[in-house]
Amino acid sequence: MDTRLETPWIALKYGIGLTATFAGFDKFLNLLADWGAYVSPLAAQLLPVSIPTFMGIVGIIEIGVGLAILAGWTRIGAYIASAWLLAIAGNLVLAGVFDVAVRDIVMSAAAFTLARFAEVQEGSRAHASARAVPRPDRVTG
Repeated sequence: MDTRLETPWIALKYGIGLTATFAGFDKFLNLLADWGAYVSPLAAQLLPVSIPTFMGIVGIIEIGVGLAILAGWTRIGAYIASAWLLAIAGNLVLAGVFDVAVRDIVMSAAAFTLARFAEVQEGSRAHASARAVPRPDRVTG
């Protein structure tokens, strides 16, 4: 990957990874927000579990996605985060919380960008290692 992209790569990786992880932990603590208040009435009716139980499940998923991004499964974690944030934004629109929905759509775009960065980086590494391995058909002797 072009060295000029290293800083944005790091900013997105740690920004999205840490945000997802901390938001996940906060689903159990409710220090940042009363997360259950963001569940739309329609979603609350459709849930097979209570809202606090649902928020615990959401927290576990968010922690897992954040840790995946930070631990080296950045591409898959970022794609999941992107889709997850779009789903959250949809719920927020149904709940009438449009400002936070817009924020989550932008965060989804950032997560998608991180996933694409990861693909480019993985492709660069694969290309570099392919060049480093001598091919039998090119051996002279």
